[in-house]
Amino acid sequence: MAKKMPERTCVITREKTLKKDLIRVVRDKEGNVSVDTTGKANGRGAYLKKDAEVIEKARSTKALEKILEVTIPDQIYDELLSNIK
Repeated sequence: MAKKMPERTCVITREKTLKKDLIRVVRDKEGNVSVDTTGKANGRGAYLKKDAEVIEKARSTKALEKILEVTIPDQIYDELLSNIK
């Protein structure tokens, strides 16, 4: 039997995609936000499609801030953009 690949939903496009095609942003208990490249960091996570347009839309609509309930600094978006190239 084939191993089932984990799927997650992009918080911007609402598309269900394989976890490896998404990038995770996580907020820990202290309210610190980081880009989770391992996909295993503790905290509340949100997934974004590895697409510059999607990341810029997240930045402009502040959708990630609403989901993670925290202010997200610009360097997080810059780090997301550098991770998709």
